[in-house]
Amino acid sequence: MSYARQSVPTMPEAGPAALSYAPLYSQIKALLLASLQAGEWLPGQAIPSETELAARYKVSQGTVRKAIDEMAAENLLVRRQGKGTFVASHAEEQMRYRFLRLAADAGGTPALTRKLLACRRMRSSSEVAAALALEGAEPVVELRRLLLDGERPVVLEDLWLPGDLFKGLTAEVMEAWSGTLYRLFEAEFSVRMIRAEEKIRAVAAGAEEAALLGVAGGTPLLLVERRSFTYGDRPVELRRGLYHTAHHHYRNELS
Repeated sequence: MSYARQSVPTMPEAGPAALSYAPLYSQIKALLLASLQAGEWLPGQAIPSETELAARYKVSQGTVRKAIDEMAAENLLVRRQGKGTFVASHAEEQMRYRFLRLAADAGGTPALTRKLLACRRMRSSSEVAAALALEGAEPVVELRRLLLDGERPVVLEDLWLPGDLFKGLTAEVMEAWSGTLYRLFEAEFSVRMIRAEEKIRAVAAGAEEAALLGVAGGTPLLLVERRSFTYGDRPVELRRGLYHTAHHHYRNELS
């Protein structure tokens, strides 16, 4: 299955009225998204006030507020009482582990450590190229790492990233970074993950995976496959994690 790249509208010269096919607040949201995608406001930075944005787009303040409310609900923007509205960042506590669903059976989110096993540039396979909407055998960065709870390996992860977006990502850069992986992508490569989709299935551990996770061959594992997207709904990460759930479980909240 192939995935087509999509893009958000850029600001029309005639103003938001040119996007008459959508409700006015949706037009303003599209323009704000275009500014985020273009890097006008970076993660962690404040965006202009609602009054300033209303003047900029020649709409009411209420229309701007509705667009911002929707973007805040989607974790694109963060409102801070008395300070303004900021571009959401993976540096913020509530965003740091937004996509991590692993929980310890004893309770709480485990403080996992990371062990990098491999980092290399390579030509993408047809499967990876399709998942990342790449054309042909474009270069990708492939990562393999272990996540450990204390001394116990819990997750074995393989990741593939578009090579054009992650030039300069090396094992040395990875080892020197002390924060989360998504914060590294955001801070050093200007790639922010804004949403993800996952598929989960049960598998049996192969010999190589079993050795890395310290389990017997054939041990039941959870395979969690994730595609993460940045602005414009562009897929920028394919991740496959093998979860050993003897002392942990995959937790999700439904509402």
